[in-house]
Amino acid sequence: MKSLCVYCGSSIGASPVYAKAARSLAKELVENNIALVYGGGKVGLMGVIADEFLDLGGEVTGVIPKALLDKEVGHTGLTRQHIVKDMHERKAMMAELSDGFIALPGGIGTLEELFEALTWSQLGLHEKPVGLLNVDGFYDGLIGFIHQLVNQRFLKPEQASLLLHDSDASSLLARFKSYVPSYHPKWADQEKAKTLVP
Repeated sequence: MKSLCVYCGSSIGASPVYAKAARSLAKELVENNIALVYGGGKVGLMGVIADEFLDLGGEVTGVIPKALLDKEVGHTGLTRQHIVKDMHERKAMMAELSDGFIALPGGIGTLEELFEALTWSQLGLHEKPVGLLNVDGFYDGLIGFIHQLVNQRFLKPEQASLLLHDSDASSLLARFKSYVPSYHPKWADQEKAKTLVP
């Protein structure tokens, strides 16, 4: 595992615990000689993790669309910064450059990126680990909703287990290192569903 993509907010969030977690994750990755791939911004948690990485001597690659260069205040001190044409190219490049995906706290954009990576895993389009750093219970509701998808038979338990989560950066990284990819057909109850269609 040479590099991990970290999705996180371009805002700092309501609690200082989120920035603390971003710094903790940066420290853990640098100590394990794992490079950072992220959205290329200098503000919010994006800026926190990038700056901490750089301060610790780690390698940081940013990928940012030209339209967001000013809005997210593109970081100018990275190891390398790729400026791309749109969000689709951004996500594709981040995925290509990474051996796994971790979501720190963030907003709709963070969730959208996370679920795209998770969907690709579910469909067998990649075999990379996808996880949540569940800082101070931030993602408890989301984890609960994943269980709801399983309970309502829109998702198989094996597919739900593709989303790793832990409140501790070191423990989450250990789970990433021991991750064994597995593919299960997407449809939870394909044969049963046929009998339920009116």
